[in-house]
Amino acid sequence: MEKSRPLWDNPLQFVFACISYAVGLGNVWRFPYLCQMYGGGGFLIPYLIMLIAEGMPLLYLELAVGQRMRQGSIGAWKIISPYLCGVGVASVVVSFFLSMYYNVINAWAFWYLFHSFQDPLPWATCPLNSNRTGYEEECEKTSSTQYFWYRQTLNISPSLEASGSVQWEQALCLTLAWLVVYLCILRGTASTGKVVYVTASLPYCVLIIYLIRGLTLHGAVNGLVYMFTPKLEQLLNPKAWISAATQIFFSLGLGFGSLIAFASYNEPSNNCQRHAIIVSLINSTTSIFASIVTFSIYGFKATFNYESCINKVILLLLNAFDLEEGSLTADNLNEMKDYLMATYPQEFAQLAPQIKNCSLEAELDTAVQGTGLAFIVYSEAIKNMEVPQLYSVLYFFMLLMLGIGSMLGNTAAILTPLTDSRAIASRFPKEVISGVVCFVNCIIGLIFTMEAGNYWFDIFNDYAATLSLLLIVLVETIAVCYIYGIRRFEKDLYTMIGRKPNWYWKIMWAFVSPLLIISLFIFYITDYILTGTLQYQAWDATQGQLVTKDYPGYALAVIGLLVASSTMCIPLGALVTFVRKRLKRERVATVA
Repeated sequence: MEKSRPLWDNPLQFVFACISYAVGLGNVWRFPYLCQMYGGGGFLIPYLIMLIAEGMPLLYLELAVGQRMRQGSIGAWKIISPYLCGVGVASVVVSFFLSMYYNVINAWAFWYLFHSFQDPLPWATCPLNSNRTGYEEECEKTSSTQYFWYRQTLNISPSLEASGSVQWEQALCLTLAWLVVYLCILRGTASTGKVVYVTASLPYCVLIIYLIRGLTLHGAVNGLVYMFTPKLEQLLNPKAWISAATQIFFSLGLGFGSLIAFASYNEPSNNCQRHAIIVSLINSTTSIFASIVTFSIYGFKATFNYESCINKVILLLLNAFDLEEGSLTADNLNEMKDYLMATYPQEFAQLAPQIKNCSLEAELDTAVQGTGLAFIVYSEAIKNMEVPQLYSVLYFFMLLMLGIGSMLGNTAAILTPLTDSRAIASRFPKEVISGVVCFVNCIIGLIFTMEAGNYWFDIFNDYAATLSLLLIVLVETIAVCYIYGIRRFEKDLYTMIGRKPNWYWKIMWAFVSPLLIISLFIFYITDYILTGTLQYQAWDATQGQLVTKDYPGYALAVIGLLVASSTMCIPLGALVTFVRKRLKRERVATVA
């Protein structure tokens, strides 16, 4: 008999929960980077094709499974086949890894938000040295925004081997982030259902404000022209298609078990097909919308840096050759440089190393993603705006809403299977289970607040989920189509929404999506093999820049453990089920 289960108040609340979870930081800091790397507006072609061939079908499949089985990821796949219990366990393990490090981003957002009320902003200029006779040497070698990020926020060590101590300011911010998440999930859907209205809608309000401000910034047009100018030759680049498929896959949050958990709280008659289409389209539209905002900021930052470079060169030449004020301008700079080089060859040759080659195109080509975009590039643009404190508060508050919204989904993927378990739910109330999960994650997450914590963050971000999720979703698709049976699944959908899926959904589920996932899986495996020794970017304070280093042996062991601990759940779950059934048959035969 199906056990009683709390439900969303209405279908709209479920849609908001899915949007809050799916529309996350990846839409703001990864999609614009991919557009920049793979052909500007031309990247939209493979992106939209992958949305149709992979995104919508797999999202629909997960929502339908959760809604039909009325269980979290472990219970849902166990109902489809007892041998698939490991699929749900693998999803929970991956979600646990994700929760461990993802909330650190919210801790950083809190840190920047608290500092956004200062005038001037603490990353606007370099701090004075201890003698107060000049600026900090490390900051002079880099920029004030990079110095604030690497030194004053992370206090980063020179390598992974130099672990350092826990930074108490970041530890407090992480504790606050987990406290906020706990309060949001305290009462299950009763509390989460209210929070998602805020976490799903407020980021759009901030993005609209930033769009209006961004479009009025000097140089914004340069960024937008750069974005929308398609480089169609990139369509022949396999990595553009791989990146588009990967972005769709991860931005929708497939394989984590969060969507299955959310859908399990739906009414059985909820139209999950319509909601899958709505959530997919909103997620992709948000990525494009966020890119317009980001590239307007990019254009402003690139133009500001370009014009600053030009002005420094002009000032240098005016002083060196004692030229009249106004005789050198941005328009005649190249001609004047040629004239001075011909007229004063020796003097110009001595000055040449100090003359920078200023290029707007080079500034726009600088590709940054992830924390570099969120906490360095944006903060650098913000400091040059009018009323920077206002835009800083708005921006980092938006990051918090996006991060918390994603965390609600991550924790739901862990908590729903736990609360579905009679053994656990009968002994502990939901508030205690939620508290224990948050507490354990917070304690383990302190690793990421150490001086080497950012290197561990990159390890988890790069390796904890990628291959595991591809394998999980591949097994999910094969399980529904070929183990549970696509005809049986059709009947379930007819029972729920009153109509069977058309040929498009069935072809995507049975053939196209599995082949795409297998292609992605092969690509990543091949890429790891061809890469050789895995490397990471370490901060060198003496040079004021990132340098490449090889991962030490124990870090490689952790990477292997991260991948194996989730992927091995699938075959181990099937093996344990097989052994249990075999032992049960033997006991029955012995009694008989």
